[in-house]
Amino acid sequence: MAGTGVRPLIRESFTLPELLPPLPAEALHARVARTLRGAVSGGALPGGTRLPGHRALALALGVSRNTLVDALAQLEAEGYVEARGRSGTRVLLPALDGPGLDGPGADPAPTPRLPLSAWAERALAGQLEDAGGDYATDFRVGQPVPELYPARAWAQALARRAAQPLTGSGGDDPLGPLDTRRALAAHLRAERGAQVTPEMLMLTGGTQPALDALARLFLEPGRVAAAETPTYPAALAALSATGAEVRGVPVDGGGLRPEFLPARASLLYLTPGCQYPTTVTLGAARRREVLAWGRAAGAYLLEDDYAADLHHTGRAPAVMQGLAPERVILLGSFSKSLAPVTRSGFVAAPPEVLRVLAATRPLTDRFPGTLDALALADLLASGGYVRHLRRARQALAHRHDVLLAALNQLLPGWQPRPARAGLHLHVTLPPGLSAGAAQAGARAVGVALSPVSGAGQEAVLLAYAHLSPEAIRAGVGRLARQFA
Repeated sequence: MAGTGVRPLIRESFTLPELLPPLPAEALHARVARTLRGAVSGGALPGGTRLPGHRALALALGVSRNTLVDALAQLEAEGYVEARGRSGTRVLLPALDGPGLDGPGADPAPTPRLPLSAWAERALAGQLEDAGGDYATDFRVGQPVPELYPARAWAQALARRAAQPLTGSGGDDPLGPLDTRRALAAHLRAERGAQVTPEMLMLTGGTQPALDALARLFLEPGRVAAAETPTYPAALAALSATGAEVRGVPVDGGGLRPEFLPARASLLYLTPGCQYPTTVTLGAARRREVLAWGRAAGAYLLEDDYAADLHHTGRAPAVMQGLAPERVILLGSFSKSLAPVTRSGFVAAPPEVLRVLAATRPLTDRFPGTLDALALADLLASGGYVRHLRRARQALAHRHDVLLAALNQLLPGWQPRPARAGLHLHVTLPPGLSAGAAQAGARAVGVALSPVSGAGQEAVLLAYAHLSPEAIRAGVGRLARQFA
């Protein structure tokens, strides 16, 4: 029979043990098509080869005739084979140059070098991979805090909105639903001292995508950006990836030092309410100096208000945006105060900036998530969000105090800075102990922590919000056994 010689080769590449337990019909059809496609691509079935009849080939492959017919029909649609009536089914394509992609017995093709853009190369430069691992106590920053998540209130808000028709809800507005922007504007005016209207707000999937969009709007090779040092690594990466020169501005116990700002810049990224990672607050006098510098330098200020809703000691300072809404672009997110899964954030910007953001947004992510945005509107307008924050702040304050007390008692050489806001403590290490050595020593006793880079001194961060008081004390105890 024509094509009999190809049966052993195909049968060899399609071993039955790999199919046990039995695959669903769709998966089996895909497997047959993939095997035959690989045999053609790899040269095992050269162009012009006549395949065995359907019954014989199905028997050779150990599948039903219907499964084989379906697979051959797919390959014919893809242009690999052609059914010629009484002349049988023949292979159309010649073998690919070089080893096949998935041909039976073929050596894997060498991985081609990715033709990465300069942006991608800059974005990847200097990134550190997470060491991962299981730890008895994990003090690393960036941990979710599930027990502080208002699951019931959020689920109710989602359910109410999901039961309503979304037509006319503003889901096709690049700024986000108007209901949400109205509720958010009222919240920011009352709670943060912002000068903002719904027309000045754009909803985002969080702070990072907003940073990326703004960096690409304002920065490129040859331009200058400024940022606090140390600062949030992902923000620094977004600025640097544009190819602009990023100049660091030192931070001390009073926050960013205005005298070190460059003469000219397009953007300044800063965290004045709770400086990341040191947790200090930028005072009123320095805020005025920074705003005056922005006007003289022609720079927009990117104010990241990441910890405003996590201020557990007293009230959070008002945002700088309220002092100069024409110069300051306010960034905020609910991923820490609600949960990362909500992916809800915002940009408050001058109208001319927002127009450009809205016009360029369709090139990347189109519109924000409508259902989450509408649920957020209800949570804000009903007062449920403020009530949630009241409970969360009490828990955060208690855990902060537990960590601070444990460090002062068990590791007196370590110098934690009390934090009025945020989810971590900034801890200066004793002389002779580097952040890298502290991280390695902590890992040896089952504790993970985050080293600080670019601070001018050796320090680590200890996140506490996701840990119970008992876990916090136990973790510090392990550190004390290693370092005390």
